[in-house]
Amino acid sequence: MSYSAVRNRMTRQNVKSTRKKSHKRFVLPHLVDTEGSVMCTTHQPPYDLRRKLSLQENSYFGANSKCSGRGAVCSQMIIPRKRLKRSCSSCSIASDVGAAHYLLYEVPDELLLNIFSYLLEQDLCRVSQVCKRFHTISNDMELWKNLYQSVYEYDLPLYNTGPCKYVFVQLEETENENPWKESFRQLYQGVHVRPGYQELTDNNPECYSGRNIIYFDTIEQALEEPDSSLIFIHSGVYKGDYIIYSSVTLLGAAPGNVAENVILERECESTVMFTKGAREAFLGFLTLRLKPDMKSSVQHHKHYCLHITENSSPTIDHCIIRSTSVVGAAICVSGCGAEPVIKHCDISDCENVGLYITDYAQGVYEENEISRNALAGVWVKNHANPIMRRNHIHHGRDVGVFTFDNGLGYFEANDIHNNRIAGFEVKAGANPTVVRCEIHHGQTGGIYVHENGRGQFIENKIHFNNFAGVWITSHSNPTIRRNEIYNGLQGGVYIFGEGRGLIEHNNIHGNALAGIQIRTNSDPIVRYNKIHHGQHGGIYVHEKGQGLIEENEVYANTLAGVWITTGSTPVLRRNRIHSGKQVGVYFYDNGHGRLEDNDIYNHLYSGVQIRTGSNPIIRRNKIWGGQNGGVLVYNGGLGILEQNEIFDNAMAGVWIKTDSNPTLRKNKIYDGRDGGVCIFNGGKGILEDNDIFHNAQAGVLISTQSHPVLRRNRIFDGLAAGVEITNNATATLEYNQIFNNRFGGLCLASGVQPILKENKIFDNHNAVEKAVSGGQCLYKISSYTSFPMHDFYRCRTCNTTERNAICVNCINTCHARHDVEFIRHDRFFLRLWGWYLK
Repeated sequence: MSYSAVRNRMTRQNVKSTRKKSHKRFVLPHLVDTEGSVMCTTHQPPYDLRRKLSLQENSYFGANSKCSGRGAVCSQMIIPRKRLKRSCSSCSIASDVGAAHYLLYEVPDELLLNIFSYLLEQDLCRVSQVCKRFHTISNDMELWKNLYQSVYEYDLPLYNTGPCKYVFVQLEETENENPWKESFRQLYQGVHVRPGYQELTDNNPECYSGRNIIYFDTIEQALEEPDSSLIFIHSGVYKGDYIIYSSVTLLGAAPGNVAENVILERECESTVMFTKGAREAFLGFLTLRLKPDMKSSVQHHKHYCLHITENSSPTIDHCIIRSTSVVGAAICVSGCGAEPVIKHCDISDCENVGLYITDYAQGVYEENEISRNALAGVWVKNHANPIMRRNHIHHGRDVGVFTFDNGLGYFEANDIHNNRIAGFEVKAGANPTVVRCEIHHGQTGGIYVHENGRGQFIENKIHFNNFAGVWITSHSNPTIRRNEIYNGLQGGVYIFGEGRGLIEHNNIHGNALAGIQIRTNSDPIVRYNKIHHGQHGGIYVHEKGQGLIEENEVYANTLAGVWITTGSTPVLRRNRIHSGKQVGVYFYDNGHGRLEDNDIYNHLYSGVQIRTGSNPIIRRNKIWGGQNGGVLVYNGGLGILEQNEIFDNAMAGVWIKTDSNPTLRKNKIYDGRDGGVCIFNGGKGILEDNDIFHNAQAGVLISTQSHPVLRRNRIFDGLAAGVEITNNATATLEYNQIFNNRFGGLCLASGVQPILKENKIFDNHNAVEKAVSGGQCLYKISSYTSFPMHDFYRCRTCNTTERNAICVNCINTCHARHDVEFIRHDRFFLRLWGWYLK
């Protein structure tokens, strides 16, 4: 039988099964086996494909065969190609069998493949049932690809991997032997919106007898079809009224970028609306566009490009959303039970809000591109509670995400950047949860919480924002936890205008201004943070700022570790404030507050400074390693220092000067590399019940018109004098114990008359008298910076002045028999060019 005869016979059989006008569905036969999996298409060798011959066939082939055995077939059984006479019935039978044998076994694969390429999918499936060879050849990948792309136009196979899940698969990543055929099987029940194809198929039924696909010219016609649960919309621009209230699937179908080639457009009202009943609806690979006619008088207020209303939960996947409406968002999700899944969509270049979720709506929004919108990228309002993951929200002309009026939401792993206002704004009772997001390069700030806003911001990266990384104001009370807030062009966290908040376990570093700033009656809790390497200070509390600041590590900042000023009263407990390039804790201009149980150490300036009316309570701290002393109180500073340990500072443990008047009580001031307490330039103060010991210079030095009060102190084991009073200073000393000091207990300069009452001065070592009696120069028993207190002279013969002090032993040796004059009993300091009186 010739190829033409075979083709004609198959065509006649297919014409008999042409689809009826009722559009009865057809399931592709033998695309799956009885268990639902794709049948094996492995090519078998020819002998596996041969069937047993009938008795009639065997009788014909048996006379000429040299082979034996039941059902045996050998090469000599092939029918000669010479045309047989048709007058003999047996010869006719033999001819038919020979032609079939030739078609089944002898025609080259390439020729069969070319023949099969003229068949449509149903005929191709029927041919695959003829024999295993046909099954193998008809399952050719390229054959099905051409068929598939003629119907669906996709560049890759589209799989339906689950309810409301459609994904394009790479050929090398699928386990199916023929992914084109598998996709055909999964999608074959769909109807198609392809203008012009309905008329074409109706007018040429013979040409499409091997295909059972329904075509419509409009989307409205397809939606009205009762059985159209899957609708493919082919390339073109469609304008209509699309209100979806059933679980229908609408898929764009086009080559290249599918969504760019399939466009649903409207000039007024909403482009697509999902209403009650659209629980399992799906919209994918489409462009939705709202282009209102600005010259039209038709109102389009509250009309959206995509509107999802109450009790509907469609899935929107891989769509492009564009709206030029200035009065409505591109996407609006509103009402109870509105729970869509919107993923992989591009919501950009809209003239209003990109995504608006309101009125108790929920839903899941994942991996969307939301950018360059005129207003916020996302609005969440009125108890709406969406879940937003891995979205890219950027370059908006307003805020990135705006939650307000009791809006909620869970925001995870979103990238929010380069928005004109804050990356994330929380206002008016809103309470979102923001986790593992990256919020950066905002043209104002990173996160802005105001007007009673709340929220939880956890494990985010907040960096390179033009203003503060986090702003908290106007009675707002968010939780800022385990974030990294760094490299801001201003501060890290800025709390003002009676803001509150819990700021804990954050890593705040490298910001241009303070790591945390608290002002104007704000009262946050700041704990367990690392605040370091700032280009300004660590924590700055001013303008009546408050706050509980505890168990933070504040270090390596350019200015003070903590600044407290202008009526502020924070509480700092159990912090480690260290390694700063200036002061550790700095109170000035009426800064107050409490400093308790902190470790303050290794600053280039002093550990604590108090000045200009500041009056803090400093209790139970350890203050050490200051290069300019432990505590410096000056310029009218006050304060209560109680039960602190102040040790191992490069200069005095405590400096009190220039009319300052602090109270030091029950402190231990020891191992200083200079004096214990130095009071000069009119300094005052009350020193009570302190232990001052083992300091390199005087335990207490009082100088230059100062007048402190010392009561019940123990001043001992000093490497110089216990108490020295010099240079027109005075003091009140009551009930002190001064003992075991190297240069004496109480050393008074000429003219000094302190008030002394029941002090115990005992067991001190008069190293000066021993040196004088031994003829030693006092320089040998003093430090490199000062002499102990002693008599000093000037030499008229050498024409020295009072500033060039000469000790008594030098007078007796170097200036023997010179004309000398006694000046006074006082302490002296060594300079590189000589000895000078301070």
